[in-house]
Amino acid sequence: MTQQKDYYQILGVSRDASPDEIKKAYRKLALKYHPDKNKGNKEAEEKFKEINEAYAVLSDPEKKKQYDTFGSAEFHKRFSEEDIFSNFDFSSIFRDLGIGGDGFTRIIFTSGGRGGGSPFEDLFSAAGAGHHGGYEDLGGYGSARRAPYGFTSQHSPAQKGDDVVLDMTLTPYELLQGDKKIISVQTGGFPEKLSVKIPPGITPGKKIRIPGKGTQGPGGRGDLYLRINIDLPPDFSFENGKLVYQKYVPFSTACLGGTVQVPSIEGGHLKLKVPAGIRCGQKLRLKGKGLPGRQGGRDDMYVKIMVDVPKSLTGEQKRLIEELKREGL
Repeated sequence: MTQQKDYYQILGVSRDASPDEIKKAYRKLALKYHPDKNKGNKEAEEKFKEINEAYAVLSDPEKKKQYDTFGSAEFHKRFSEEDIFSNFDFSSIFRDLGIGGDGFTRIIFTSGGRGGGSPFEDLFSAAGAGHHGGYEDLGGYGSARRAPYGFTSQHSPAQKGDDVVLDMTLTPYELLQGDKKIISVQTGGFPEKLSVKIPPGITPGKKIRIPGKGTQGPGGRGDLYLRINIDLPPDFSFENGKLVYQKYVPFSTACLGGTVQVPSIEGGHLKLKVPAGIRCGQKLRLKGKGLPGRQGGRDDMYVKIMVDVPKSLTGEQKRLIEELKREGL
């Protein structure tokens, strides 16, 4: 994949373009450069690849945020081609545009995949047109890449179907305690509900393997992998792999110290002692109250103390602040 691509320039939109403006620009270009309208035109084919890649990133809020934050070069270090096109539902887009056909067999996203071929080779094959294109709806857990049907150049007759990787988002409590989820998938050509057991203590980024629930191939079905993500509550964040909660305290507490409450990922609240004279942005540790650790047990949770500056003051508060100012505070 070519580095340093300006996706906004490729789609011809400004960096502050709305989702609707981005979609409108993509639709116009997709119709213009679609292979069925540009038979044998390699330049149009390359352009068609580019605009699909650009739209796959800019139409996804999280990928767009990463791209805007880190820029093209760093973004492509973090995201592989398969990552870029994961959850990108080509089928609904092209059904909406009313395009398809044999031209799709020429669209190859080169990145190197199973069996030496690309995981996106023949993504839009005509043989898949009766199955709603290259991506299938997965009941809210993303979209799966469907293996093309009826080809022999990349797979031996006994080759199993492709493995499928889906994202599953869990709350911190579900990571800690484990859970059972019922998900709906359509990787074997028909809708299927699966009961998935989430083991207690699983960490973000790990995958749960479900054998034989990937795409169908001549030698059987591949496997399904559920990649675990985390849905952080408000005011929680990750910093250097650690769970951090941002707690605002009054100026008086920062000066004199005191006890505050912070939410626990298990529910309820934890008490935290704030030392006198704490600086804004300083972190305090709650030992063993964070997420499951990669080596077992639980990591620590950190609380970042921020001073809450009021937007308005009463007359008495203003008088007291003026007095503190005269005293050097």
